Amino acid sequence: VVLHTPSPLSYSFKSAVPRPTGPAHFIHRCFLTTGPKPGAKSAKLQLRTRLAVTLVFGAGLMGVWWYVYSEKQQMAQRQRIEQLKKVALGQGNFCLTDHTGRRRNKRDFLGEWVLLYFGFTHCPDICPEELEKLSAVVAALDKDPALPRVQPLFVTVDPVRDDVAAVGKYVKDFHPRLIGLTGTEEEVKEAGRDYRVYASAGPKDEDGDYIVDHTILIYLVNPDGLFLDYYNRMKSEEQISESIRNHMKSVLSCV
Repeated sequence: VVLHTPSPLSYSFKSAVPRPTGPAHFIHRCFLTTGPKPGAKSAKLQLRTRLAVTLVFGAGLMGVWWYVYSEKQQMAQRQRIEQLKKVALGQGNFCLTDHTGRRRNKRDFLGEWVLLYFGFTHCPDICPEELEKLSAVVAALDKDPALPRVQPLFVTVDPVRDDVAAVGKYVKDFHPRLIGLTGTEEEVKEAGRDYRVYASAGPKDEDGDYIVDHTILIYLVNPDGLFLDYYNRMKSEEQISESIRNHMKSVLSCV
């Protein structure tokens, strides 16, 4: 009997070196295939550093820009106030009688923002419309607690018919804080001249009634008693409110 012993060379490489199996091999392969690439952590760190430096640098530039901008705004506001002091508008100290019979002058309203309108109680349409708009502006500004209160004023240009009782009855139809002012013809004219208000009574009709042609403007006066701005009939409630907000913020930024 001849026994055939296979030669060692007849084994294949695969059978001679069997592939490892089992959990250890699985973990080893996963480590090799899913591990981070060399230098990845370093690249991420560099990227984060660059982003941080960029943000800090950008914030610094924004801070410098805002400081320069604020300084320019405050300087412009101070220059504007100095210019307004030189303007011969609203520089006088009117002395009139309010709708309760109390004597009032301009100094009584220092420290307050004032919206001022000149008109007359017999005006059929324009004056009521403008006073309603003025009242709506004051009411809108009152809703913002961060803003100072605005005092609305109505000054008659027709003192002959607009006595204390007539003005008192008239202002009740508008904002509850509206103060009506009247006086003698000379007192009313003097107040009008301070704001360059034109007023001229037209011819009387058969009933003795007449219309007064006058300047139709709403004046904004700041707490120092300085005229700041005016608004004609073309300005809406929203436009006037926004303008006054900007004036207030500009003045408050200088305090």
